[in-house]
Amino acid sequence: MKLIFLSLAALAAVALAAPAKNNLLALRQAAPQLTDGDILNYALTLEHLEDKFYRDVLKKFSESDFATAGYDSTFYNNLKEISSDEMTHVSFLTAALTAAGVMPVAECTYAFNLTDVNSFLTLSSILEGVGVSAYLGAAADIMSKTYLTAAGSILTVESRHSAYIRSTLKQSPFPSPFDVPLTPNEVYTLAKPFIVSCPESNPPLPLKAFPTLASSPNNPKNITAGTTINLLTPGYVLKPADGQTQIYAAFITVTGPVFAEATMVDDGFSVVIPSAPNGTAPIAGQTYVVLTGCNTTVTDETVAAGPGLLEVS
Repeated sequence: MKLIFLSLAALAAVALAAPAKNNLLALRQAAPQLTDGDILNYALTLEHLEDKFYRDVLKKFSESDFATAGYDSTFYNNLKEISSDEMTHVSFLTAALTAAGVMPVAECTYAFNLTDVNSFLTLSSILEGVGVSAYLGAAADIMSKTYLTAAGSILTVESRHSAYIRSTLKQSPFPSPFDVPLTPNEVYTLAKPFIVSCPESNPPLPLKAFPTLASSPNNPKNITAGTTINLLTPGYVLKPADGQTQIYAAFITVTGPVFAEATMVDDGFSVVIPSAPNGTAPIAGQTYVVLTGCNTTVTDETVAAGPGLLEVS
């Protein structure tokens, strides 16, 4: 098993240089600078994944399969509409990049490992939620007002997809008054497990994936503030380099991360879900958590693992 040491020297330097805690929005603005071309290709990478996901599903499962699983023809036809939306997003972003003189990334090869209709719906809800967080997180870095407006128009559609699938799964379609922004590297960490390979001709993107962090399948089904959960570090052990510095679980929200002490257990860490401070975005709905040795900020420089993903009521 791989052993990963979390170096606290760099994290301490980041913490000392971090903005004041009341400047919450600034705490998420430390990602590497990306060009508009990078951001559009990053978005296209995600849209290719979603497009292929829905096309594969509609080939793999028939309307009869959905009916057997308890979903009527209206739902099946709405899935076709969602699939069409994702295909249109791919065409739009490809054309925008080409017009800007930037080579667009092509579709990769993916592995979704879907076993039945219900496993598809669970993954669909996750992917649509991640899509919302991806566009929201990238918005601040888009320089062109034209591209920003276009990205915003895609974001709202992805949000409607997410709400529709969540409602179908009997989850709240709008579990929080705020959506959660993620950095490109955080999103890429969540998308990378589905990507088997990409064409060698694809332009390289300045993205990196952090070590995987997963919610334990043995966690309670109903997770709320105060619930103790386990976060798994599959295939590796994460330890502070000095052997004693505290590791934290940071729950990402639009108004800043909410920290909780993480206790090392077999295969990962145990964490109690914290409550967000009054006047800030709650920890609710599709929730993202990272491990870090810093309890003042979360940036790509301070993330040690994750994001992990869980549903909080």
